[in-house]
Amino acid sequence: MKFQIRGMDCAEEVAVLKREVGPLVGGEANLSFDILNGVMTVQAKAFILPNDVIAAVERTGMHAEPWSEAREIPAGGFWSRHRRIFLTAASGSLAAAGFIAHSTLAGGFSNALGLDAPGHEQAPPILAQVLYALSILAGAWQVLPKAWLALRRLRPDMNALMTFAVIGAVCIGEWFEAATVAFLFAVSLLLESWSVDRARKAVAALMKLSPEFARVKSANGQEKNVAPEQVEIGAKVVVRPGDKVPLDGRVVEGSSAVNQAPITGESAPVPKAPGDPVFAGSINGDGLIVIETTKSAQDTTLARIIRMVGEAQSRRAPSEQWVEKFARFYTPIVLALAVLIAVAPPVFLGQSWSEWIYRGLVLLVIGCPCALVISTPVSIVAAMAAAARNGVLVKGGVYIEAPANIKALAFDKTGTLTQGKPTVIEVIPLSGHSERELLERVAAIEANANHPLAHAIVAHAMAKGVPAVPGSDFQIIQGKGASARFNGRSFWLGSHRYLEERGQETPDVHDRLEAMTRAGQTVVVVGNETHVCGLIAAADTVRPEAKAAIESLRALGLTHLVMLTGDNQGTAEAIAKDSGIDAFQAELLPEDKVKAVEALVEKYGHVAMVGDGINDAPALGRASIGIAMGAAGSDAAIETADIALMSDDLSKLPWLVGHSRRTLSIIRQNISAALGIKAIFVILTLLGMSSLWLAIAADMGVSLLVVFNGLRLLNVAGVE
Repeated sequence: MKFQIRGMDCAEEVAVLKREVGPLVGGEANLSFDILNGVMTVQAKAFILPNDVIAAVERTGMHAEPWSEAREIPAGGFWSRHRRIFLTAASGSLAAAGFIAHSTLAGGFSNALGLDAPGHEQAPPILAQVLYALSILAGAWQVLPKAWLALRRLRPDMNALMTFAVIGAVCIGEWFEAATVAFLFAVSLLLESWSVDRARKAVAALMKLSPEFARVKSANGQEKNVAPEQVEIGAKVVVRPGDKVPLDGRVVEGSSAVNQAPITGESAPVPKAPGDPVFAGSINGDGLIVIETTKSAQDTTLARIIRMVGEAQSRRAPSEQWVEKFARFYTPIVLALAVLIAVAPPVFLGQSWSEWIYRGLVLLVIGCPCALVISTPVSIVAAMAAAARNGVLVKGGVYIEAPANIKALAFDKTGTLTQGKPTVIEVIPLSGHSERELLERVAAIEANANHPLAHAIVAHAMAKGVPAVPGSDFQIIQGKGASARFNGRSFWLGSHRYLEERGQETPDVHDRLEAMTRAGQTVVVVGNETHVCGLIAAADTVRPEAKAAIESLRALGLTHLVMLTGDNQGTAEAIAKDSGIDAFQAELLPEDKVKAVEALVEKYGHVAMVGDGINDAPALGRASIGIAMGAAGSDAAIETADIALMSDDLSKLPWLVGHSRRTLSIIRQNISAALGIKAIFVILTLLGMSSLWLAIAADMGVSLLVVFNGLRLLNVAGVE
């Protein structure tokens, strides 16, 4: 069962829900939370009525309703969405009105502020007390149920601390300060809600990327608007210029430049022609294209991103877990210390009760862990949202921190360091033939073939202005090559071994073939009945950004970089050299890659693995952190990995490491600020140099500080 939870904005509310709903559903382990979408998921082994869960949530002061699988998050009623703002505004207005009435009826501002005799001023007039009381009620309206629940369970939290402080201030006649505390605490909670809501909107915008309908083209050529959820795999969908692509698929008609930035983070539109893949949520350019759908609406890359971002909230970062554990012990200690300060001096030293009770209340306020509790989640959510906007999908807070601690990095070769498909890199005409003649002959044969090498050769020929005119009498020579007739003559192509079988190899050709093979190239030999016409070398080339990315990683201090591949030694050596990697292991099976990663983990501790294929999934899972190439990568690799590079851009790796380090730095800044300022005010309180309104102002100030410091991560730029 899933429930939409109104009022769940931080880890403190999650902790409250765990304590109240957990026993009902068989333990906290059966609950998971998505703070961004405000969703609680219950996985109980026994039958439980939804109304019982809703009633348990209501007891916490929050509101629950069954989660709808609609395309947008239910908005709730007007009061539900704006209640916090109105109550906070009412609390502030009533406190101001109470202060004006107090000043007017009691002889000036100094008396209302308690400057004449702090802690000993006369009680405010009745009108001022009523206004102050209404201000306190409005400011504490959403805090009181949570405080009462915490007290019932003997688990005091920041809501209980604030409630004690406000009630205590009223009991000793500090009405203005009680109202100020209630108002400023409400402002602090409002800011916390706003900060999470901002990050929530940044990620929830993904849900609006997919259009409301797909223009499905039937077999007779007619077009009909159909909801994406109802479009079958294999259907033809028309995407007009400027439209959003409704589903993942591949282009079958037309060509255009498609803006994939919402999915992959690529800044420039990507040219698309027949055969090229497109993603749901990307935006078509000026050309009309027809795509054949390859995935259903719930399995598109966009749907996976949305689902993973939602699930990410259950994977708490180490710093979040530390703060939660710290706050669990910190709050009772602060409460006990406040009671000790309020009671010990009057009892043992004969000091004034009102003076030391006041100081105890000030300590309760400054000891509130609000700023500490929100310091980390805001930073983590902002960092994850910024990463998603830059084409880096991080599956949880634990994984946004992990790249900062990487000591070694292992790369798969094919599709990771390389393009993953062969490219013609050299054409060598022999026996008096020209390059054009050689390309005409090989294109005539390969025009009928359907393997990646044939596509690469035909594409190269067409790029050189040589048309791919299919030859006649095309025949596949099983396991060796192919043949066809061109301009009335028979030509063949094949491997080095096939050339040897035909007995047409010369010493010069043999030496060339051996050298090209050692360089990691795949060589196609082209000939006729009498001689060899030439050689065409193809290779899986290194990604253009790979070398610069490797250099940037080294500049960040990651010197232990290794390539793991199942390819032969010669190819591995050539790719490692071109990409700038010093160490590599070749001819590895999937289980060998796992062993290699295990050895790295044992030696260096924190190790990341980058890969794209199904055979990389076990190694990705074994590494400390798995990073998948998301655009061309297999579903298995993406699902297994902890992070996916949605644009297949290796330059995102050094950006990710830097982003993770920035995130950790900001988290440390926030925790230090929250604890440091509290320590200063504790000392001031013990010396009698602080007050309730000053303490809450300081607490709100540091809350603002950590919120805005954390939200700076939303503005982190990607790779230029």
